[in-house]
Formats: sequence, C-alpha cells, structure tokens
Amino acid sequence: MSRNQYIYIAVLCFAPFLSKAQAFERKHTLNIELGLPNAFSNKAFKNIMQGLVSAAPYYQFAMKNNFIAGAGLRYSYFAINEFKVPTAVSGGVHSGGVFLKAGWEKFHNERFATDLSVKFGYDQNYFTSDRGDSLGKSILQVNSTYLEPSVGFILTVDEFSSYRLFISYAFQGFGYKPSMIGLETFGGYDPKEFNRTTSFLIVGFGFTHYFKKVN
Repeated sequence: MSRNQYIYIAVLCFAPFLSKAQAFERKHTLNIELGLPNAFSNKAFKNIMQGLVSAAPYYQFAMKNNFIAGAGLRYSYFAINEFKVPTAVSGGVHSGGVFLKAGWEKFHNERFATDLSVKFGYDQNYFTSDRGDSLGKSILQVNSTYLEPSVGFILTVDEFSSYRLFISYAFQGFGYKPSMIGLETFGGYDPKEFNRTTSFLIVGFGFTHYFKKVN
C-alpha cells in the first residue's frame, strides 16, 4: 500500500477517539474536598480548639471564559484540646452550612489546571461540652456568615476525573469565647480577643468527577 493509504487507514481508526475528545467538555462537575483545619484566630480559639476535619461536597459549572460557579454543603469539626483549658472539659464545635462558589479555573494542558476561587455562605455552629451539660446548657447554637478564599492545583487522571491539592483560609462571622464551651473564666485571655472573627487555615485534597456532555 502507498503512504497515503496508510495515513487514510490511520485516520479512520483514530477518528472515533478524536471526535470523542473534541466533544468532551469539562463543564459540569461533582466535587468533594477533605481537609485538616488549623485554627488561627482569635487567640482563645487558636489555643483551645483543635481542628480535626473539614469536608465540602459541591456541584460546579465551568464557563468558556474560565470562570466557574458552584454550590454545595460544608462541615467542619473542632475538638476541645483538654490540655489547653484550666478546667477539665471535653467536647467540640460542629459547623455545618451551605455555600456558593465563584472563581477562575484554567487548564494549562490536558493534565494540569489551577483554581482560584472563593466560597461564601451561611453556617450553623453547635458547641457541645460535658461542662455545658453540667451547667444545663448542653448545646449552644451560633449562626454566622462564612467566607473561604482558596487556591487549588489540579491533576487529571482521565477525561472523567481529577485530584487536587488545595489551600484555603476560612472566616466565620462570630467571635469565639471560652464561655461557649462552658468555662466560667476568661482563661487568661484578653476579652478584646473574643470579638475577633474566628478563622482557620485548611490544607487538603479533593476529587472531581467530570460529567460527559450529552449531545
């Protein structure tokens, strides 16, 4: 066979795969992020509360101009560090809420992308402790706003999935004070610190599933 005939046969063999790749668009995704939160401020929250887990499942839509938008749920848990309180107390704070996500995602090639975004929404925070139980205040609920700027580094596995490393910094719109976990003293902290917005750094990993475009 001639050279042109070989080229023609090769094109016929690979045409289905080439058309499939061209038709595939990473527009609709389902994501899950898991991370370890590390308290930063205020000082009482930073010293007393120890972050154990942060999780966020969400849907995301990508536009042609690299802008992204999404919505989802979030949960985090901070446990009381029993070695940092003047009185023996155990428990923690459960935080759950809803958020919207907006940002910019750029695929630099078929395997690697970066994500700059911010999540913003509403949280309900539930403080529980055995000390609170003894005082007849088993659960304290605090509602707050939520803001989380984030940067992500994405590596695709195939056309339907990818993994990411992300770093984010979250702000919760309330001030933490030791009385929230049943302590009756300031614990040596300046009361002015209690008005500072509670914040924490999250470092974690994520998984993304890309939905195939339906023609």
